[in-house]
Amino acid sequence: MAGERDNKMDFALKEMEKYRDGIKFSEICKIMKKEYPEMTQGSLYGFVRDLYKKHTDKIVKLSTGLYILKIFDQNIVSNNQISSPNNSKSTTTEDEFYQPFADFLDIALETCTSVIPLGGNYLGDKWGTPDVVGVFKTERGDIEQTIEITTAEIKIETSSAALITAFGQACAYKLFSHRVYLVIPEQSGEEAIDRIDSLCILFGIGLILFNKDDPKEPNFQIKNRAQKSMPDIPYFNKKIEKIAKKLNL
Repeated sequence: MAGERDNKMDFALKEMEKYRDGIKFSEICKIMKKEYPEMTQGSLYGFVRDLYKKHTDKIVKLSTGLYILKIFDQNIVSNNQISSPNNSKSTTTEDEFYQPFADFLDIALETCTSVIPLGGNYLGDKWGTPDVVGVFKTERGDIEQTIEITTAEIKIETSSAALITAFGQACAYKLFSHRVYLVIPEQSGEEAIDRIDSLCILFGIGLILFNKDDPKEPNFQIKNRAQKSMPDIPYFNKKIEKIAKKLNL
């Protein structure tokens, strides 16, 4: 097993030679997954962490989730000017992910009977309008009538300021939601994701990661599921009227 892991590390180091300006944590994971498809997400994350710890003599951590071989370190002009070998830039927009996540919420999470992308200020204000909203409603013939709201805040920016703002928005949705999800890019970096994950767990908010570079295949991954909580009834009543109208409930 040790020999196999060493071989994987040698392969990873060889691949890093192609990235003279540095390589992101998520990109290393993608490369390893392609070469070793049997590796799970958890084992990939652990592998990259071990790769850095074992080879601190060869690898420099430029910033959160960003690594470079020491032989290239002197060529870095700015930690913010990092590129992949093809130097491509993402041209995707946030609203391109609303419908894909609405489909994911509807099918994968199974907590809603109706889901729609929303965004904008449809519910009255920016911080009070989720990007995606879902409703669970019991059938009319059921003895007890139940209506629950699930909301989601999606962010494609990866800066610390953007992630914290998105977390604050998700917290605001708890005023009228039974379940809230924060959806952030897997490219945000290991340290930032871990910090946001801890905050989400503390506040009962679900965390989902995705690939911000491809709206057609965002590859949504559940980091943790949202915990159900009771919303503030006045806020709930105020929002559900507009949501129900939008969903034709």
